[in-house]
Formats: sequence, structure tokens, C-alpha cells
Amino acid sequence: MKILLAGGGTAGHINPALAIADFIRERKPGADIRFVGTEKGIENKLVPKAGYPLYKIEVYGFKRELSLKNIKKSFILLRAVRECEKIIREFQPDVVIGTGGYVSGPVLYAATKLGVRTAIHEQNAYPGMTSKLLSRRVDKVLISFDESRKYFHTKTSMALVGNPINEKMLFADRETCRRKLGLDERPYVVSFGGSMGARKLNETVADFIAMHCREGKIQHCHATGKFGWKWMPDRLREAGIDLAAYPQIDMREYIYNMNEVMAAADLIICRAGAITLGELQVMGKPSILIPSPNVTNNHQYYNARALSDAGAAVLIEEKDLTAQLLRQTVDDLLADPRTLETMGKRAQSMAILDSVQKIYDELYALMDTRA
Repeated sequence: MKILLAGGGTAGHINPALAIADFIRERKPGADIRFVGTEKGIENKLVPKAGYPLYKIEVYGFKRELSLKNIKKSFILLRAVRECEKIIREFQPDVVIGTGGYVSGPVLYAATKLGVRTAIHEQNAYPGMTSKLLSRRVDKVLISFDESRKYFHTKTSMALVGNPINEKMLFADRETCRRKLGLDERPYVVSFGGSMGARKLNETVADFIAMHCREGKIQHCHATGKFGWKWMPDRLREAGIDLAAYPQIDMREYIYNMNEVMAAADLIICRAGAITLGELQVMGKPSILIPSPNVTNNHQYYNARALSDAGAAVLIEEKDLTAQLLRQTVDDLLADPRTLETMGKRAQSMAILDSVQKIYDELYALMDTRA
């Protein structure tokens, strides 16, 4: 069994690919699993660390404009397709799967030219350009949100499989995690904006913390991200808030034990990346979603809408975000445990708990039907 995976640039594209690879390796220890990525993407670190071979190609994303840069990138893309054809001829995979990002494009295109079975996994509710362009060429489009169907051609072969989620999220127990984290009975709010940090979100949360910390009514864990960590504590000190005096406020750069922290939370404030939303669904957590406006096709907004329309989350667009609005929204939700419970149940009703198994089954079916 030979599998070639393509995806990268960001953790949101490579982590699902790694989850798929790990699942296959557990069930088929003799499987030959390899990746295609770029020299600069995060896959260059994560894939070798996970123990998989990585082919590297040069390819770049396009901006929707006519420019010399885009013309140059077009020639680089053509060269990348030829490199991928060479890789595929030498490796001879049974199936090729892309998990999004511009690196998926030349790999899947080359595979379809050579008659290899192909699938693409789309993490977001609003599909990326690569997924839409390739949807008529690949054998299967694997979607994570049912809402995605309307963005593809009606003849596209699709399967709803969800987003692969870290198995630790499935088995984290709320009360056990609260005890481990040293929490008391007060509500526990968790907020974060990504590994790099989100400036507007961090500024708003800092002001929100300044509003509520002296009251001591809630426990609050906030991850600032890499860049927020450099200035956010100083912003609070300038507001007269010494975090050392408020043990119920836990500010850190990154939440490494996210499964425990999310399991313990009563309410989560975050961006609307596809994998994060998958975790909220699996764990059945109510949330306030503030989608990033700085992403392609505003796809986080569509992700957030999928949950908010189902009554599983409150959506606040960044342009409307203020500390006062955030505080009012948090206060209203925490004052109504029944609403929080309903939101959590609706989130969990959207979860696909066996996502990786479904993807594995789809890949196996493709191999079984190979001409």
C-alpha cells in the first residue's frame, strides 16, 4: 500500500495530513507513506519529525491579479507539475490525497494526468481555490462541512468526513481536567487567537481582563501567541493590572495542554479556523467566534456561520469587536447555564467523531475501484 500526501504551508493543512498518515500507519504498518511539501512550509519540520519521507518542490500561492510575480509563479508551477510527475512515476502510489494549500495543486494535477486515484480534503466551509479548481479532476472531494456542497459542481463526487481531530480531545473529562488545572467552581473562560497571536483580539481581551479581573467572578486563561506575549502583559500593567495579584488570570504565550484546558472550559473565545471548530464540536463547547478577516476568501467567517446558524456559537465580526461588547456577551452567556448547555449540545451534534476512519475508508474504496 503506497500513499502520497500533499499539503502544507500552515498547520491547518499539514496536521490533517499527518493525522491521516498516522491512522493508516497504525492499521497498515507495512504501508509506504510519503509527503510532498515545500522547503519553507511548516511541513518541512513536522513531517520528518513524525517519521515520514518528504519530497520538496518549489511552488507559491497566487494573488488574484495580473502581475509579473504571478507570471513568474506560473512558470514555477509548470516546473512543479513536472517534478511531481517524476515523483509519482518513481514512487507509483496507489492513491494521492491533498489536504489543501497551494502545494496540493501541482501534486494532484500531476496524479490525475498519470491516471492515479486522487482525493482532496477540504477543511473549511468555504472551499479554497485549489479545492475548487481540482474538484472536477480528482476522484473524490472530502468535505468537512455539509455547507460546502453548494460551492462545488453538482457532478462532483463528494463525501462528508469532517476534520481529523487529535484523539486526546475525544477522551478529556471536564471534571478531571478542572481538578488537574486547580480550578474552583467559578466559570472558566478560555481565549486564544492562534500560535502567532491576533492583534485586535489580544487588545480586546486585554481590556476585557482589565474590566473583570478585580471582580474575581471568573477564571480566565488566555494565550497571547508569539507576538502578543511581547506586549500584552505590559498593556495590562499600564492599566494598573499586575497579573501576579490575580491568580484566577492565567496568561501564557501558548496553550500546550489544549485538550485539558478546552475540556475544563465553560466558554471559549477564539478565531474560526477549521481545526479549532472541529475541536469545539468534538468536545461540545459553547463559543464566541471572532473570525479572522485576514484569510483567503474570508473562509473563517463561513466556518463561524456554520456554527452560529446552528445555535452552537455566537459570531462577532472583528470590525464590531469591542471590550464592552465582549464583556456583555460573556456575562449574558455565563448568566444563562441552560443556553450554554444547549450551545454545547448543538456543537457536539455537528461533530464527526470518526473523521479519520471515514477518510481511510474513502481512500481504500478508491484503491478497490482502481481500473
